[in-house]
Formats: sequence, C-alpha cells, structure tokens
Amino acid sequence: MRILVTGGAGFIGSNFVHHLVERTDHTVTVLDKLTYAGNLASLDGLPEDRVAFVKGDIADAGLVDELFGRHDAVVHYAAESHNDNSLNDPRPFLDTNIVGTYTLLEAARRHDIRFHHISTDEVYGDLELDDPERFTEDTPYNPSSPYSSTKAGSDLLVRAWVRSFGVQATISNCSNNYGPYQHVEKFIPRQITNVLRGERPKLYGTGENVRDWIHADDHSSAVLTILEKGVIGETYLIGADGEKNNKEVVELILTELGREATAYDLVTDRPGHDLRYAIDSSKLRRELGWAPRFGDFAAGLAATIAWYRENEAWWAPQKEATEAKYRASGQA
Repeated sequence: MRILVTGGAGFIGSNFVHHLVERTDHTVTVLDKLTYAGNLASLDGLPEDRVAFVKGDIADAGLVDELFGRHDAVVHYAAESHNDNSLNDPRPFLDTNIVGTYTLLEAARRHDIRFHHISTDEVYGDLELDDPERFTEDTPYNPSSPYSSTKAGSDLLVRAWVRSFGVQATISNCSNNYGPYQHVEKFIPRQITNVLRGERPKLYGTGENVRDWIHADDHSSAVLTILEKGVIGETYLIGADGEKNNKEVVELILTELGREATAYDLVTDRPGHDLRYAIDSSKLRRELGWAPRFGDFAAGLAATIAWYRENEAWWAPQKEATEAKYRASGQA
C-alpha cells in the first residue's frame, strides 16, 4: 500500500514509519508541520525510495486533498499532545486536533480512502488509584484537560463521519507511550535526560499518579494490525498491562543509571492532574490476534534509556528550551 502518515516526524508517528519500513513493503509519505515536537532527524536513515516527506499543515485542505488522492490509506497521528502546553495555551489544540481532523475526514470522504485515527486513553478521564476497573471501548468519555477534550472531540468527529458519510475509518485509543524519539518535555525522556546531565528528576505532587505504559514499537504493531484487520467503524484500545506510578518509574530510571533511587525532587502538581489510567486491550487481542512484544516494562525502559544515552545529538538541542519553559512555570 501507499500509506500517508500525518505527524510522522513526531514521536509515535516516526516510530510507526520505522516499523512500516522494517516490517512491510509499503511505501510511506510523511505529512508533518514540523512544530517544535516534529523532528526530521527522527526519520534519518530511512530509504528515500520508501519514505517521502511533505512539510505541511493537516488543516490545509488543498494540500490534504492532493495527498489523499495519491494514497491507499491514511494513519492520522498528527496532534498537539502535551497537557502542560494545553493548560498554558489551548488554542493550538483546537486548531490541530479538531479543525485538522475535520479537514482530513472531509478528504477521506471525497476520496473514499481507508482512514485510521490515533487517539489516547486520556479521553476517558481517570480512575481512582484503588479502582479494580480498567478503561474499555465502552467507557464514557470524561476528558480533564484542553488536550484530552480536543482528542475526545476528534474521536467523535471520526465516529460521526463513519455513521453519516460512510467514511472507512477505525479508531484506536492508546495508553502512555515510551521509547526512542520522544521529545524531552515528556515525562520519561525528561527524567532520563536530567539524570544523564547530572541533574535530579522532577515529580509532580507526590508521584503517585499511575500511567499504563506501552513501548512505541508495540503501539506501532497494534496500529498496523488494526489497519490490516480492523472492522470499519470500530474502536480498539491498545495497552500492554504496564501500570506503574510515576514514583516507581523515576526510581527505575535512577537505578538503571546507577543513582540512588530517592535522588529526585517533588514539584508543584499539574492542575487537574489525572490520577490513574488503565487500559483493557482484550478486544484487540481477542478479535485481531495482537500481543505486545515488550511485556516487561523494566526491560523496555532499559532499552529506552540506552537509546537516549547513545543519541544525545538528537535530544540535546531540545533540552535547554524545554527546561527554560519548566523554570518559567515554576516546575523546574
């Protein structure tokens, strides 16, 4: 197939492009606006006869229409996705996550093209720390932030375009990703790079907030499975049973890098900080036969730490500007 990947120079998008090149014979076009979170270096080394790059905005209807006409399928990763940024300035999240997704759906409608929409478990809100339940495809939406509310809105647009116009779309909602090529503003790479620079990691609040972690390569394999086998109109939750609280994650990072497990600082908590995310991915496993490769979070985290240790040239240019933002917000 000829696959268009929106946001393919971002974290999970670029991991998906690498996955496609390594595991299939599909050709790929990456459409990316190259905001601060997009990085062409994340696509370095990929064969030019398999991967093409187009710089552009998913809200540019003319460009989107032209690109859709030359592809067999679209996987839509492009999104504003950092919660802290959404609290400081919600408008870009509306422009990209709502208007951008609308623009893509209209092109998918015109060209009758297979469309897969990438979303997040944050649309479901959060769970109590001692709640035995997990999110399922039937969990009601209850977003907490401008980020998660705009992703919830984009999900609902996809569902409406499937039902109203017959768009050939599926949706996946995934738990928190970690792995190579993730911007250092995000939790795991920020803590890793702080320790590599001889600085102390930072934890919001008391560090008890729980996330359900999945390696980006497992997310990629799940998306490819849904693209190939998923039922049109269906939603699939992607998770790898990787629940850890933030304190545990930081302690694992410190230990892996040879530091004392308690060598971190607590900072002011994020407003509206969700307590716990937890994914039930049994539908995806049962109906489509998918299973994660990185079942051991500690092993996947060690591999991620090794990548950041070996690729300082990739993350160092982002680091100072990121830390300056945190200092300005009082969360340094």
